[in-house]
Amino acid sequence: MSRDPYDILGVKRDATQKDIQRAFRKLAKKHHPDLNPGDRPSEERFKEISTAYELLSDEQKRARFDRGEIDTEGAEQAPRHYYREYASASRPGGPYHNSASFADFGEAEDPLSAFFSHRVHDDHFHLAGEDRYFSMTVDFLDAVNGAKTQVRLPNGTPLDVQIPAGTHDGQTLRLPGKGGPGMSGGPAGDAFIDVHVKPHRFFQRDGDDIRLDLPISLDEAVLGAKIRVPTPTGAVTLTVPSHSNSGKILRLKGKGVPKRGGGRGDLFVTLKIVLPDKADPRLTAFMKEWAEASKQDPRKGMGLP
Repeated sequence: MSRDPYDILGVKRDATQKDIQRAFRKLAKKHHPDLNPGDRPSEERFKEISTAYELLSDEQKRARFDRGEIDTEGAEQAPRHYYREYASASRPGGPYHNSASFADFGEAEDPLSAFFSHRVHDDHFHLAGEDRYFSMTVDFLDAVNGAKTQVRLPNGTPLDVQIPAGTHDGQTLRLPGKGGPGMSGGPAGDAFIDVHVKPHRFFQRDGDDIRLDLPISLDEAVLGAKIRVPTPTGAVTLTVPSHSNSGKILRLKGKGVPKRGGGRGDLFVTLKIVLPDKADPRLTAFMKEWAEASKQDPRKGMGLP
């Protein structure tokens, strides 16, 4: 009976795909035939862990194995009440027999298929370098507009990183070939960088759009005005219509975040009326006179006593 692939890789059944990938690479390097020339048991162990990884790295196959629908070789498992009918289905010549076995692994649709050349072709294995994982924090405007920066590798070597315009918080950047070196002519691994974006002190991102609370004075709200407004690419002039209430939203088209397919989102400006820091006796006197004459009730219709 074939061993459980989870036991072979030394991972729990609820392991993540990254956990499975790391476990495989650790074992693969330990038992790689190039590092153990002439060691037949190590070569067999290498095949065993490769077969286990081929099954568990494919999420659909893994799910079917967990449900008992396929065995460790990927062959269909017969339903229990039809066991006798299908008991020998996976034998040679049976409808579910997989004669390719380990030779199929090099052709699996998996990024790690580059790890292996076909054993049946050249009797040699090529192991790709391991992927490296980093995290970095970038300024809000660098994430929106794009920027070039560096991360420092564990050995102190700087690695140039291009932050694409429109990068969002939590996005992972992939740098092909910037990971660990390969073995036996295998390709280098990749570098993966988790990006964390610093909050901005007045911009808030909303998908491809940006939102901004903009303070305006009482006279600008009543009389209207042309005022300068910050955007991710520089200040522009915005027209505030006369008689604008606090909370009114104005749109600056194309002043948001660059979109992947081209163009940019919009910048939505929410007006916030701000009174002077210090009380102005003239404004106070005017407002008393105006309130007495207007008798405005902004809460009319709310059913208040």
